[in-house]
Amino acid sequence: MSHFKQHVFFCCNQRPEGESCCNNRGGTEMFQYAKARARELGLDAAGVRVNKAGCLGRCDQGPVLVVYPEGTWYTFIDQSDVEEIIQSHLVDGQVVERLQV
Repeated sequence: MSHFKQHVFFCCNQRPEGESCCNNRGGTEMFQYAKARARELGLDAAGVRVNKAGCLGRCDQGPVLVVYPEGTWYTFIDQSDVEEIIQSHLVDGQVVERLQV
């Protein structure tokens, strides 16, 4: 049995300058936004944990995050995409197909 109902990992990997990585595409900023929003919405108290991660091995599709236990992978551009993932997937239990990778 998992300790959390859902666990969200944001790739915040930083590669050497000139190499593509999720952090250069807003990974850390969007992680911070999602963590704060989860707290504001009370999702943390409901068993949703938002964490940053090192390389998740999908930088070519990045920035990326993954939601477990479902194993649903997403890419995103900005806060509105992350907010849609939060509201649709984490709150309502609906996969955001347009952002899925």
